[in-house]
Order: sequence, then structure tokens, then C-alpha cells
Amino acid sequence: MSFQLDPYGAGSPYLDGQLLVAMPGMSDERFSRAVIYVCAHSPEGAMGIILNRPAANVNMTDLLVQLEIVPELDRIHLPEQVGRMQVLIGGPVETSRGFVLHSPDFHIAQSTLPIDDGVCLTATIDILRAIAQGRGPRAAVLALGYAGWGAGQLELELQSNGWLNCPADAELIFSTPADIRYEMALRRIGIEPAMLSMEAGHA
Repeated sequence: MSFQLDPYGAGSPYLDGQLLVAMPGMSDERFSRAVIYVCAHSPEGAMGIILNRPAANVNMTDLLVQLEIVPELDRIHLPEQVGRMQVLIGGPVETSRGFVLHSPDFHIAQSTLPIDDGVCLTATIDILRAIAQGRGPRAAVLALGYAGWGAGQLELELQSNGWLNCPADAELIFSTPADIRYEMALRRIGIEPAMLSMEAGHA
């Protein structure tokens, strides 16, 4: 990945480590009701992972076999947590590529990108090998693809009320079921999902 995180201060206008929550009026259907974890945000653009789009009919065990990380006959010997690891559709860009969001107890030199205190990103096949061998991070989700924005594009979408944003935390990313992440993220902002209308954000 070419994205780099800069050490912006607390007053930074950049949203790395935050959640983007799609407003009801989101014009791009690919991001309808999406919750996105922002992995990198700078003057050059932004990238993030959609957290609430489970990959249909795909599980981690099958992927490890398909990628020939684990032989078919060895799939029954995989660590139990591999079967519980979520596989998400992370966004419309590079959908054949895997991105692993994970706890900071695992690190690959020059490959792992720390995003905040509780979340890192690794996008090499080495982390999948480690997971298959039981040497991986304590908590992780695998996303296929990512969401990307060009320079200034995300800022324009925020100004036009396409997104709300709020701090993220590891519990929502790793422990909260994908199908309730949208509602949970809205509540963190202080919005009851049932009260959110198409006019939300327009004074």
C-alpha cells in the first residue's frame, strides 16, 4: 500500500482511526448504510475498510485453502478461532486483495501499519500464514478490497452531509456483529437509528 500515516496532532482535520457512518441520503449505493474504518487520511486522499458488509458464502477457512496456505486435508486442524474470523467486503477497490485489521499484538516489519492504539492494518499474505499456524493476532477481521478517496474528495462528501464521523474502538471492529455495527456507530454519535431521517444533517 502506498498510504502513509502522518503523526498529526489531536486537532488534526484528518480522520485516521475514526469511523465514517453513511447518512440516509448517501447518493452512492455502494456505501448505503456503510460503516467505514478510516485507515489513512492525508492531503493526498483517504482509504478505509467497510466494517458491515460480510462476504456472502465466503469464510476464512475456505480462503486459506483457496490461497493454498493450507492444504484441503489440513483444514480440520486449523485453530478454532480461524473459523470465527470475519470476512468482509471492504470496499469496491482492489476486491481481490486482502486487508487484515487486527489487534496490535502482531507486527510484520515494514508491512504492518499501526493506525491507533488498538488497531493495525497488514495487507500481506504472511499474516494469513501466521493466522493459519496459530501465530496470528488475538483479534482480526479480513476485508476483501477497500474504499478509496482522491485528494479532497472525502472532505467534500463530509461537507455535503454524506457522512458522519466518530471515534472508533477495537470492540466495535472485532467483537460487534457486523449486522448491528451501523446502529451501534450511530448510537455512539448520539443518534437513535429510528430517528434518523432523509433530512438528517440539513439545518
